[in-house]
Amino acid sequence: MQQISDITPLREIRRQWQLEGKTIAFVPTMGNLHQGHLHLVEQAKQHADIVVTSIFVNPLQFGPDEDLDSYPRTMEQDKASLAELGVDVLFTPHAADIYSRGLEKQTFVEVPGLSYMICGASRPGHFRGVATIVCKLFNMVQPNMAFFGEKDFQQLQVIKAMVTDLSMNLQIFGVPTVREKDGLAMSSRNHYLSEEERQLAPSLYQSLQYLQHAVENGRRDFSVLLNQAKKQLSDSGFNVDYIEIRSVDTLLSPGHEETELVILAAAFLGKTRLIDNIQVRL
Repeated sequence: MQQISDITPLREIRRQWQLEGKTIAFVPTMGNLHQGHLHLVEQAKQHADIVVTSIFVNPLQFGPDEDLDSYPRTMEQDKASLAELGVDVLFTPHAADIYSRGLEKQTFVEVPGLSYMICGASRPGHFRGVATIVCKLFNMVQPNMAFFGEKDFQQLQVIKAMVTDLSMNLQIFGVPTVREKDGLAMSSRNHYLSEEERQLAPSLYQSLQYLQHAVENGRRDFSVLLNQAKKQLSDSGFNVDYIEIRSVDTLLSPGHEETELVILAAAFLGKTRLIDNIQVRL
């Protein structure tokens, strides 16, 4: 595995791959890799000749009171895991190169509508930061395809919309969420949980499963169901940010004829914000 931090050698090796007719898959990450990230890499290897992974903790997507400084950074461990999987290039750009004019002067990409609801309402500017860095990385790596986890479902939809709206020539793959044995969605932030909080954390997914079962069995009183789930989680010790039932494609409130829904949730356990979702096909 070759590690590259500057864009010039990255473009040179990209040009050589292009001359050789090789297809390139890209897996962007913020590091602190867990099995969910590694599963994305495994999926990418099945679809392309070359796999490029990036590690970059993007300051533009963190709010002023969020965990940018304390976000876990485990570069040596991550490099070993990616090399073992046979990643071809690890791209590790520097913030000074990515945002050479500073965050305040940075040109940004923003997907209207999708970026402002649900998580976007709780974290203003977050998806603008995501769309901007993903767009920049796509321009640098120039992949044929890119892989993202469905745990961050709204992020996935934002990126798909950006690729469509900006006529980008690549395919986006969403990969199902990888979970712990007790159902907790794997996340780099799970290590923030105390031992007691970790025991409670799977209740979030259990609440989503309860809602999924109810909807699949004909319940359409969504507001009643959601209020029940919120109360159950609050009584268990969660500080619920949101629980929503939305259309898969638009993330808007579904009409009566909708057949593809997604149930999304975010909740705090102590200081740790957990997100999860589950799709429902009627």
